[in-house]
This record gives sequence, C-alpha cells and structure tokens, in this order.
Amino acid sequence: MSRKLHSTGDDHRNLPIGEILGLSGSGAVWSRLQGQQYALLAQKAWARFALHVCAVFCVSLIYHDKVELTALAGWAGAVMLLVVHSMLIDKSLRHADIRGITRLAFMHHSMNALAKGLAWGAAAILFVPYADTATNATAWSFVALLGLAAATSRYSAPFGSVLFSCGLALGWSAGLFLSGDMYLASIAAFTGLFATAAAIESARALHQARVAELDMNESSEVVSLLLREYEDSDADWLFQLDKNRRLRSVSPRLAFALGQELGEIEGKSFIELISGESWSTGQFAPSLHHLAEKLKNRESFSNLVVEVSLGGQRKWWELSGTPMLDEHGEYTGFRGVGSDVTAEHESSEKIAYLARYDTLTGLPNRLMLHEAMTEALRFAEKWRTRCAFLMIDLDRFKAVNDSLGHMVGDKLLAQVAHRLGELMGEGESCGRLGGDEFAVVIRDASDHERLEELARSIIDGLSEPYRVDDHLLYVGASIGSAVGPRDGKSVEELMRNADLALYRSKDIGGGEHFEYEPSLHASAEERRQLEFSLRSALKREELTLHFQPVVDANSEELVSFEALVRWNSAEHGFVSPAKFIPLAEETRLIVPIGHWVMRQAMMEAARWPAPMKVNINVSPEQLIEPDFVSTVVQSLATSGLAPERVELEVTESIFLRDANVAKRALEQVMALGCSVALDDFGTGYSSLGYLKTLKFSTIKVDRSFVQGAAQDNPESLAIIRAVVAMAESLNMSTTAEGVENADEAAMIRRMGCNKIQGFHFGRPMPAEEARTLICRVEMKKTA
Repeated sequence: MSRKLHSTGDDHRNLPIGEILGLSGSGAVWSRLQGQQYALLAQKAWARFALHVCAVFCVSLIYHDKVELTALAGWAGAVMLLVVHSMLIDKSLRHADIRGITRLAFMHHSMNALAKGLAWGAAAILFVPYADTATNATAWSFVALLGLAAATSRYSAPFGSVLFSCGLALGWSAGLFLSGDMYLASIAAFTGLFATAAAIESARALHQARVAELDMNESSEVVSLLLREYEDSDADWLFQLDKNRRLRSVSPRLAFALGQELGEIEGKSFIELISGESWSTGQFAPSLHHLAEKLKNRESFSNLVVEVSLGGQRKWWELSGTPMLDEHGEYTGFRGVGSDVTAEHESSEKIAYLARYDTLTGLPNRLMLHEAMTEALRFAEKWRTRCAFLMIDLDRFKAVNDSLGHMVGDKLLAQVAHRLGELMGEGESCGRLGGDEFAVVIRDASDHERLEELARSIIDGLSEPYRVDDHLLYVGASIGSAVGPRDGKSVEELMRNADLALYRSKDIGGGEHFEYEPSLHASAEERRQLEFSLRSALKREELTLHFQPVVDANSEELVSFEALVRWNSAEHGFVSPAKFIPLAEETRLIVPIGHWVMRQAMMEAARWPAPMKVNINVSPEQLIEPDFVSTVVQSLATSGLAPERVELEVTESIFLRDANVAKRALEQVMALGCSVALDDFGTGYSSLGYLKTLKFSTIKVDRSFVQGAAQDNPESLAIIRAVVAMAESLNMSTTAEGVENADEAAMIRRMGCNKIQGFHFGRPMPAEEARTLICRVEMKKTA
C-alpha cells in the first residue's frame, strides 16, 4: 500500500504553486489526482461553449462597423475553432477520474487554453486601434467577464485557466497600451492578475479536497485489505507449547486440523500428535526432525513446511513460531501459527514432476536426462572413468503416426518406453527427448562391450512387433552414441556428437548402432555446404536431365524414357543423386526442383515422335502442394505435349503422408489423361487398397528384387511373380528395374513382366543422345 499523499490539512496551505497547478509531481498519484480534477471539466463544457459564442458575438457586434469584416470574421472563426477543440478535449477527459490523466493530455489541454487566451488577446491588437475609448471599454467589459467566468468555471484545471487569463490579459493590456489608453490597459492587466489569483486559490481548495478524498479512499482500502486477510485466515490456527513441548490452550481450529477433540489433545506432545506411526519407529520425516530440533534448541522458525501424518494421511503444514519468555526472561514455551498447505505442496510437487518427466511415457524428459548426464560426466571426471550417451530414434514411426493417427502413435510410444525401461541395468537410465527420440545415460561406460550389448539389445527389443488397438505394428530403432569425456566434456557437446552418430546410423539404412567419430563433423559440414549449394543450383543452371530407355520386354522396342535429374555443382563437382535427392526432400527443395524437372522433361519429350512417352518422378512433397495439378497443366500447355504421353512415377510413401490429398491430386492428373506408375513396389508399406482405387497404369518392380531373383533368391522370385499376377488381375502393366544383362532380361521376360529398364538396354543419357537413339530406332523401323 502506498504512503499517504500528504500529512495534514495545514500542509496544503503551504503547497508550492507548481504542485497546485499540476506542474510538479509524477507517477500514479499525480495521474489520479489530476484525473479527479480534469474529469470535472466535462460537466460544464456546453456552458463554456455558449459563453464563448456570446462573447464572440458581442465583440463582433461592437467592432463590426469599426474594422474590416474579413479581419473580424477571420478572428471570430479562429476563436470558434479553438473553442470547439477545447470542448472536445474536455469531453474526452470525462473518465479521467477512473483511468487517470497522462502528461501528454495535460499539456494538450493547457496549450489549447493558452491558444484561446492569445486568440482573445489578439482582438485587442487587431481592433482596438480602430475604435474609440468608449467602444474599447465596452468590448473589454465583455472580455473581462469571459476571463473571470473562465477562472471560476475552470478551477479544476488551474494551469489552463492561468494560461487563458494571462494570454487574454496580456493581449488586451498590450493593445490598449499601444493605442494610448493607459487607464484601460492598467485595468486589463490587474483584471488578468486577479483572474489568475482567483484560479490559483480555487485550485488550492479543490486540491485539498481531492487529496483528502484520496487519502480517505486509501485508508478504506487498507482497512478492507486487513479485513480480507483476517477473513481468509480460516485455515490458520494458533498453537502454544509449554517447556516440555506439550500443547496448551488449544484452539478449536487446531483441534479441527488435528482431527481430534479439544480435551483429547490438551497436554499432549505436539511432535507425537503430528508424527503418526513414525513416533513409535523413530523414522521421522526430515522436515519433522528439523522442527523437533528447532523446538529443542529454542530457536525461532518461520514458514517451515513440515510433513505430518494425521489419521494415516500424509499432509503438509506451514509453521512459524517463537520462544516465549516471562517477566524474568525465563523460557516458558513456544507460541506460533500454522496452516495446512497440502494442496499447494502437492501442486508444487506435481509441477516439479512435470518439469522433469514426460507425461506420455512417464520417463525422464530432456531436462532430467541433461541433469543425469551432467552427474555422469562429473562422476567420470572424478574417478577417471567413462560415461556414455545413447540417442535413439525410431525407424518408420512417422509412417504409423501419419497413417493411423496420433492416438495410436502415442500408445506405441508408451509401449516403446516400457520396453526400453526393462532393458536398463544398474547405473543406466533412459528417457524421452521428444517426438520419437529417446536417450540412455550410462553412468559408468568403461566396459565397451556392455555399451555394444545394450545398444544391440535396444535395437532388437524395440524392433519386435507391437500390438496397438488391433493393429500389429513394426518399427525399428537406430542408435548414435558418444562416450564422455572422450567425445565431449560437456553435456551439450556429447548430445550433439551422439546426434551426429545417430544421423550416420539413419543414413546407412537404420536399425544400426553407430559410435561417434571425429570425421562425422566433416560429414555434417559437407552436408551443410551441399545444402547451401543446392539452394542455388537451379538459379545457376547446374541441374540437367538424363533419360534412361524403357523397352518392351518381348519385342525390346523402345517405348519410353525415364527423366532423371543430375547435378554438376560448381563447388562440389558431380554429386550423386543418392546424395542430393534425399537432401532435397528433407529440406523441401525437391518441390522447386521437381517443378523444373517436370517442365524440362515435357518440353524435351515434345520433340520426340509420338507415341514415345516420358516417365517423370514425383516426390510426396510435390503431391501435397496445393498447386501440384496446376503445375502439371501449365507444363503440358507450355510444352504442347499430349497428356497420354506422360507417365508420372510415385512411390508407396505417398500413402503415408496426407494420403487423401495425394489420392485427389493423382485422380485429377489421371483425369487430364496422364498415367501414373507405382515405383519401387514392395520396398515400402502395404498399399494394396490404393491399387484398386487409383487405377495405376504400371507397377515397377524394384531393382533389389530383380537382383535377388537373378541370384535365385526364393523370396525375390516369389515377390516378382506375385506382383506380375496381381498387376495382370488389375489390368496393369509391370516394369522391371535394374536389368543389367541378357540373362536377367530373359528371366524377367519368362516371369511375365511387360517392360524392362536397366543398363542392359541403356544407361541414363543426355537429351541429345536420347534423341539420337530415338532417330536410330525410327530409321530401323522405316528401313
């Protein structure tokens, strides 16, 4: 609560002029006080307006035949504009008693008052020299009446009144003096002084009244606050102990808090009553033991939170107490106050838990893992051992989340956390970093075999199938690890290096454990530079298209070319598609690159003879773009290529992210006349349902199955036969990828594939070579 504004009524009589006028003082007190006064201006705003109108009319009437009408009208108009502006200002301050007033509003009002006063004073400069003494005296009487009225009606805004009176009196005194009428000039000056003094004295009285009112309101607030504090203290109780720490003069509130009758607890040991079963065992809670020591040592205590046991229930009390002394200074016991803070304590405990534990899995969160790793590093440095940090990322979890929803994903994460916890041994703790990332802290990792064994058991354990809501789900795990202090002397450094190792594990296919190596920093830096260069590859025209032939499996006639993007970087030279395509997809640079590929491929295919087709790969990132279909339409229109000669190739991964959006986009493309092929079938996730609804034109068998079949792998052979049979039943053609020799081509032909693509029939080639090949084929046909 703020201090009183002023001490006594006498102090107001000695107030400096600056404080009365509102020129001194600052902060909330000044704003409230001035706001109380300025809010009164709105009450008589119309009366003052009418007074000014009458005065302007009278002065104009007096001088209308003495001066030029244009000068008179100009002056009257200027005065009325200022009067209207003044009235609007006064109206805007009608709520200033509630919200206070700002320095800017205060000065705005004051400057308007000064401008009005000077405008009225200007009348004397402009008109007095052209009139006689009697006329000027008549005019001055009206103006003086206006000035005195303003001084009395605007007493709540004293500074403005003073400025108005001074401006008015100064102008008339100067005008009358210059015209040689010394008598009237003196009267005008004294009238201005009188009006100024009257305004100040009126303001002094008002200021005293307002300050007294605010002091009274403040006192009322203090009393109300004290009353509320008293009324809200129902949960508090007083306690008094004798020299033997037994309760005396027990209050009803304390008896209620202890859950017993007054007679049952009078004279009983306070510690015994609140310790419950621990009284007999001697196993006190640390806080209760601390209280007993304070009482024993006769030491004061304040806001001491104590864990108590009442009727088998655990509660927390906040106690404050001080020793009592008699008139001889002898110790007689303790007196204090207590309250039940169980709800607050449990709430703070819950907050502390949420700050360190993951609510979904119940595992330690990133903060607690950081603390555990900090402690492990400290332990390793102290005893010259090693600690380790394992970062775990779930493989294929995003597919589950996107296809089955977050609720299934969350339940899967809970099962993962349970399995992970069961794998932990002594000195090992696990937690969740966020999303599908987990971590393990090994306090003592001096046994490297144990590190490898734990990593392998985590990968194997987390790769077992999960049953979630009637779904049988398969995910894997990739692990990156860093050993401290060898791989980092701080937690941040260890986590960063473990993350680099994890990225390497994911990069080689996942399901592996990779330990940090210093060379990973160079790989990460290379990747960063590669991404930087890739962002400007299109602008620098570093991307080109190569085309790989696709032939009929039986006749070996050329039927289409697959457009494949290549990158020859100015900084990095030729960059493998296996390196920059995943990077482009991860950074979403694949969208502009994909648009460029589509345009260029169609423009090149338009130069080929019909019905030669072009196969264009489309990334899932492109398919979910709102303008994907319009991009296809625009590319067709620009190139003039018939839609029937375009086959877009998509992978099964499109069904794992915004499947409905991808399905609608492909259906619209098919409606244009383009065909759609399903690439790399069998390497991803089951999409048999979409094979029936989307009417793919072609299913492409991945090269891994072709190579496996060439080595008589029974699984690869069975998969190819199944794909061919299914495609035939759905009226779709099949294309085998990766055919590298005549034997493989013959095998694929015998298995029933319709088309073949691979090095045996042609490597990816520049556009010029592709056109040459087409010409050679066409010449053979005509020969």
